[in-house]
Amino acid sequence: MLLTIFLAVVFCASITLMLISAVAFVQDIKFFSSAPKEAQEVLIPREKELFYGARVMGWTLMIFSMVMILGVGVVSIWDGFRSGYTFAQFFLRFVLIFTIYKIYDMTCFDYFLLMKFHFFQHYFPEVESVYDGRKYGYNIKSQLLKLLVIFPAVSALAAWICTLF
Repeated sequence: MLLTIFLAVVFCASITLMLISAVAFVQDIKFFSSAPKEAQEVLIPREKELFYGARVMGWTLMIFSMVMILGVGVVSIWDGFRSGYTFAQFFLRFVLIFTIYKIYDMTCFDYFLLMKFHFFQHYFPEVESVYDGRKYGYNIKSQLLKLLVIFPAVSALAAWICTLF
């Protein structure tokens, strides 16, 4: 269980690193496809780097983040095989990692970074009007769908695949 909590923390840290890299350093509007349509419509493409080498630094951090995410998956599956996990144990591990991540995403990214600290708006000030007056992020229904339906289904599928081997 302790390893599962650690893997969830690593997963959250890697997603945070990916977000910061995409928003602050790479600044490619293609990465903001999950933003509300009204925010996507006002985004202005950034041709000039924030500073010399910012995009290279951002892509390097994003690749490192992806390797960390892959590592979480490999370690969680490998440890489950090594420990002789059953379907229920694999499912619990996967659903815990996803649940901790989604709760972190909803509180840290959507509430604190987006609404309280205006992190995204700092780098893309043109979207300030889109988020004015909102008390929470823009996609609570989508977030809850992932938390309550999609992530448990994916966890069950991954646990079933792991128990086949």
